[in-house]
Amino acid sequence: MRFLTGRLAMASLVALAAGLGAAQAAQDDITVAMQLEPPHLDPTSAAAQAIDSVVYINIFEGLTRFMDDGSIVPALAKSWDISDDGLTYTFNLNQGVTFHDGTTFDAEDVKFSLDRARAEDSTNAQKALFAAIADVTVVDPMTVRLTLSEPNGNMLFNLAWGDAVIVAPESIDDIKTNPVGTGPYKFANWVQGDKIELMANDSYWGSAPAIKSATFKFISDPTAAFGAVMAEDVDVFTGYPAPENVPQFEADPRFQVLNVATEGETILSTNNKMPPLDNVKVRKAIAHAIDRQAIIDGAMFGMGTPIGTHFAPHHPDYVDLTGNSGYDPELSKKLLAEAGFPDGFTTTLKLPPPSYARRGGEIIAAQLRAVGIKTETSNLEWAQWLEQVFRGKDYGLTIVSHTEPFDIGIYARPDYYFQYDNPAFQELYAELNKTTDAAKRSEMLAELQTMISLDYVNGYLFQLATPTIAKAGVQGLWKNAPTAAVDLPAMSWAN
Repeated sequence: MRFLTGRLAMASLVALAAGLGAAQAAQDDITVAMQLEPPHLDPTSAAAQAIDSVVYINIFEGLTRFMDDGSIVPALAKSWDISDDGLTYTFNLNQGVTFHDGTTFDAEDVKFSLDRARAEDSTNAQKALFAAIADVTVVDPMTVRLTLSEPNGNMLFNLAWGDAVIVAPESIDDIKTNPVGTGPYKFANWVQGDKIELMANDSYWGSAPAIKSATFKFISDPTAAFGAVMAEDVDVFTGYPAPENVPQFEADPRFQVLNVATEGETILSTNNKMPPLDNVKVRKAIAHAIDRQAIIDGAMFGMGTPIGTHFAPHHPDYVDLTGNSGYDPELSKKLLAEAGFPDGFTTTLKLPPPSYARRGGEIIAAQLRAVGIKTETSNLEWAQWLEQVFRGKDYGLTIVSHTEPFDIGIYARPDYYFQYDNPAFQELYAELNKTTDAAKRSEMLAELQTMISLDYVNGYLFQLATPTIAKAGVQGLWKNAPTAAVDLPAMSWAN
């Protein structure tokens, strides 16, 4: 074998070293920007979608999980058996799983998590998901059995929610600020108001992720969001808050744009127990005062699908009921007069931070004012909104996008924040949960959608479509969002 000599040898060695350096320096970190910062990091005790965006799949895992196409696949449970009567679910757990603090995952942790979620004093925002569970039994360390009080065709779906992730009693006290899960990433650091940092879990029981460290940056201002993306200070911006910028990103080869279909029914949420909003004619008047398309065009720059009920248009059982609440300000005035408010009335409009709410709120306030309804508008930070509106029910109107998948069941909960109490709806929804026949379920879902549409429970605006802006080299981004998630283990950088 001959050896290279002189300048040729030196040049070749330099080139070889450069090539090796490039290979060794393959990017394995990522910075993901979001508009909202989580109030804390416990997905089992709050409704804020920003929590799941950081921790779901990454830090915490459940027995099952969602994929981006909406399918349900095994996670901590490797398989399961369902009894013929639909009342017993036996889950076989993956072995060799540990929590980030080194403690062993087993059936006792599943029992602890599900018992905690369904307990009488549970603060789980989706406690209703677990209502059918009568008992959780540890069969052996790797087997757990759920006994239901009645059949529930949604159980595997319910267990895939972020609210159903598995936590450990050893670390539960500090879960809000130091979350400890079984996932492929560990919590590393949180600089309040700025960022959360995660690092790969070297002891992860599953496949090692390509991304070894991730930073979640919180950028609430749309102008700042545009600047951060254009300067390439962030690699991905999920739920980008300024849709008017999308054409500019689409024309720039540095970026890719994904118009992500979400489960987000965006509604003018209405406090059904606060006078005069407890009057169905008043709620109907509000619905007919709203020009949905003007809101979509003005607040979302055309991104969004009009809806007339709380159901995703891409769902096969969706019924288009927008005709029940078409824009008709004269009818709105007539209804207000019939309800005893010929001169209108005043109520509160409390808006959370997302741009669809703040921008949409300005438009809706003007539309309501045109028929005599005055709004005392206030802009709230996310923690304030959760405290005043969601938990405190201290509001007349608000605008929010409900991003939970298949969540029409919230209308069967009279204590939910918009306080809709209809026994007929509750009874029909309970029957739906017991029904497995697809055709019968479709009929029931159509009836449920129609019921809340004609009760004008809320002002149904549009299905949220959120752009994700990312650098061209990022791979594995979700094209659909069946739940709030930033699936870091699915991501990588193109070579």
